[in-house]
Amino acid sequence: MFRMITLHIANKNYSSWSLRPWVLLHELGVPFEERMHPFAPGSNWEAFRAFSPNGRVPCLRDGDTVVWDSLAIVEYLAEHHPAWPQDAAARTWARCATAEMHSGFGALRQQCSMSCGLRIRLHEVGPQLAADVARIDELWREGLRRFGGPFLAGDRFTAVDAFYAPVAFRVQTYGLSLSPEASGWVERMLALPSMRRWYDEALAETWRDTPHDVESAEVGTITADLRAR
Repeated sequence: MFRMITLHIANKNYSSWSLRPWVLLHELGVPFEERMHPFAPGSNWEAFRAFSPNGRVPCLRDGDTVVWDSLAIVEYLAEHHPAWPQDAAARTWARCATAEMHSGFGALRQQCSMSCGLRIRLHEVGPQLAADVARIDELWREGLRRFGGPFLAGDRFTAVDAFYAPVAFRVQTYGLSLSPEASGWVERMLALPSMRRWYDEALAETWRDTPHDVESAEVGTITADLRAR
């Protein structure tokens, strides 16, 4: 009997971690049920513990199997679906670049939190943020050149593209400066039907997470707010 997996996520406007498995599932053509849990004032830990062992999103449930953490979800999906490149060299590079995104780029996360519906002119791009952006640009150019594109590890969308998908939205929100090659990947990502669907649904949300919005206002000048009122 067919059993559909369930993916628990939070607000599409803000939740970069939720986007990663969500867009990968769509690009792999894997049917799934989406369950939205909007961020609430204060801590969400207790409420999210009802479906996620670590009290965070995303969390995937497949029957009695519970998989939390976005990287673990990718690896679980890879047991049954082509989430990684078939070529060994591309697969190794993709895993390294994915792990680097999973554990690194702290300045980018802190200063440029994801907010799909805002457009923000940063007050400044300090050395740590500049270093993060430069490294991401370097990684993307390396992947595109080595494996031929149009995706980061070859001719099809894989987990490494999913992990950097939130950065594409950050580039759009904050106007981050990239090389032509890296900018081309961002344009292709933002044009994907799955990414456009996430973006449209993020803009349609009326939920607001005040801490996220306060962070956005502190790092720069909000030049546009495209979110539904």
